[in-house]
Amino acid sequence: MGTIAGVMLVFALLFLAIVNQLMGRALRNQIDQRALVIGTNLSDAAAGHVVGRNALELHALVTKYARLQGAAYAFIEDSRGQIVAHSLGTFPPELRETLTRDERSQVNRRVLRLRGKTVYETRTPILEGQAGTVHIGTWGEGVETEIRSALRPIVALITIVLLGVVILAVFLARGIIQAIRQPADMAGKMSTDDLETRVENRVTG
Repeated sequence: MGTIAGVMLVFALLFLAIVNQLMGRALRNQIDQRALVIGTNLSDAAAGHVVGRNALELHALVTKYARLQGAAYAFIEDSRGQIVAHSLGTFPPELRETLTRDERSQVNRRVLRLRGKTVYETRTPILEGQAGTVHIGTWGEGVETEIRSALRPIVALITIVLLGVVILAVFLARGIIQAIRQPADMAGKMSTDDLETRVENRVTG
């Protein structure tokens, strides 16, 4: 019974780890898609202002999007790689990157460090990269906290179900083992009683 319980517990833990990994990956993909939607919206809203060089409107836009929950920053660079608007007081040099024309026309993501913290950045082209790109940064700590908060009740429920299955399996195994042993014990007892009777008869005779 101990072996059965141990094996089932190991399989339950492996199953729980796999579910946790797969669901965590799915949630991360959803968060990436949300960042892409935000970047696309900012790209569409900023396109006309980038072409028209409307600095005040661009600054208002990046400030607005940088205030969204979990956002670390937002900035826009033009087709020449110049930062035309950003939500940071002083633009950090670690955020700068040299992009080719093809890279500016594609959606891309990168992981970097800002002020000692992890940031997940999504880059979205403006007018297919012809007018520039939009960069949206999301704090990695906030992403991990969101994933853990979503996983916690699901993992807890699965854990309870798996523990219940293990306990039920142990009780069923115990009943089966007892059902198998009982006839064997009775047969052994009958054999012992018969042997004792024969010995007593021989001694008496």
